[in-house]
Amino acid sequence: MNSVDLIKDLTNAFGCPGFEDDVVAVARKYAPDSVEIVEDSMRNLYFYPKGGINPDLPTVLVDAHSDEVGMMVQAIKDNGTLTFMTLGMWSAPVLLAQKLVIKNRKGEFVHGVVASRPPHFGGNESDLKVTDMVIDIGATSKEEVLEKYHIGVASPVVPFGEFEHNKETDIMMSKAFDCRLGCAAVIEVMHQVAASDIKVNVVGALSAQEEVGMRGAMVVANVVKPDVAICFEGTPADDTFAPAEMIQTALKKGPMLRHIDPGMITHPRFIRLALDVAHEKGIPVQESVRTGGFTNGAAYQVSQMGVPNIIIAHPSRHVHSPNSIAYLPDYKNGVKLAVEILRTLDKNIIDGF
Repeated sequence: MNSVDLIKDLTNAFGCPGFEDDVVAVARKYAPDSVEIVEDSMRNLYFYPKGGINPDLPTVLVDAHSDEVGMMVQAIKDNGTLTFMTLGMWSAPVLLAQKLVIKNRKGEFVHGVVASRPPHFGGNESDLKVTDMVIDIGATSKEEVLEKYHIGVASPVVPFGEFEHNKETDIMMSKAFDCRLGCAAVIEVMHQVAASDIKVNVVGALSAQEEVGMRGAMVVANVVKPDVAICFEGTPADDTFAPAEMIQTALKKGPMLRHIDPGMITHPRFIRLALDVAHEKGIPVQESVRTGGFTNGAAYQVSQMGVPNIIIAHPSRHVHSPNSIAYLPDYKNGVKLAVEILRTLDKNIIDGF
């Protein structure tokens, strides 16, 4: 499988929270023949082993969320501009003047630009809020928006940012690395474990609506009922602004294993095993202690009687923007680490968690 093609198709796909259909369609295309695909009404996508779950083996969930931060049209002004609300965490300065993609009621894509009052007319970007902004598609009336562009209240919106890969540097740029890198990793892991002699059931899941509160993961936890979970993330890199001693998620240093964030304290025995596997297999890895941000791990950790899980995160500069930057070998090492962990796990180890 060509990792770059997979990542490109996933990141270019339209998929703000609640509207992950296009991402799911791409994932189906790349899924291995060794899995049975199930989709629920939330647009969670499951990859089960063909032949079913072996009841004598523990089940490991490998998860990533399929949605990206986006927006939703809230109202249409008489002048043809659109007010909007954000879906997920956005920084107002990042949004201003960005090109967007709106999916209209016919399923067609319409481009727009985030606009505000220009400085020539007294605009002041220093204290600009999202509520001061509108989306401009070039229309001049509400009727034109409705009848010509077929955009209405609740039309979903994502940032415009086409995937690029520099073959010489292996630097990738795109929107939606949070968490389409993780989606790609789940698919690659499912391909690789199909040919592996492993002692666990592996179920893959692309979960919906993480950016608005881990909603898909809550459903996945109830459906799969895993014994342990591995969650992939596209996580904010900190190497361009943090003091040297605080850099814990840098590009070109491998995937990041997160010990804590506001949503969870990572299971210490499971993360210790992951670090030991990385060291034994020569996989570069970073460790972080995070004071901000949540992942699906928070939902899985408190499901059932508690599900031990780890976060394997791919460092991405400028996440939650139209132009994130990631390093292909970091991604590949995240996939490698997950596969090696799955080859290591067995019932005795999991029971010891």
